[in-house]
Amino acid sequence: MFEWLGPWSYVLLFAIIFMETGLVIFPWLPGESLIFLTASFIAFHPVLKLEIVIPVFFFAAFIGDTVNYYIGRSLSRWQWLSKRVNGPGMEKAHKLLEKHGIKTVAFGRFVPLIRTFIPLIAGTMHFDFRRFMVGNLIGVIVWVLAASLVGYYFGSIPFVKEHFSLIILLFVLVAISVIALLAIIRYLRRKIIKRNKML
Repeated sequence: MFEWLGPWSYVLLFAIIFMETGLVIFPWLPGESLIFLTASFIAFHPVLKLEIVIPVFFFAAFIGDTVNYYIGRSLSRWQWLSKRVNGPGMEKAHKLLEKHGIKTVAFGRFVPLIRTFIPLIAGTMHFDFRRFMVGNLIGVIVWVLAASLVGYYFGSIPFVKEHFSLIILLFVLVAISVIALLAIIRYLRRKIIKRNKML
């Protein structure tokens, strides 16, 4: 795919990471797994350049969080969006932000799903924008560098180079299994809550 898209691959990677954190309705998109696998692929098949990929991921995540913050500030005007994002993820993010403030903005980026809601909650709470940007900057730098460098090192291992396709397939199967399991748990939970209300 990277060979076919050429330089447009950078645009695609930017879009996916930006949408995962910038657009509230896409928290299920891959984040660090995409960065990790892209860096691993570059390690033995350098179709793309790591020195370009890292800034692309950084700006996508940083701008995405900033956009999400401003969406949070305007959330009260968008009733349809407010209904869609309310849930356990948003409640957890709210509690974390109230308790730990700037640390939550920085380290919340490492928690899938939660990282999508923290900038949104920060916006709805009118959390100090300068403090938010400091936390955002620290979190994004560490997140992107850690996933990229670990991924690049992983892709440099001879065994991984020889079996990369199988390893990616395994990653995908594990990811699908986790998503399917979470969906089943969520479905059963709704059924139990509905049944209890009827009793």
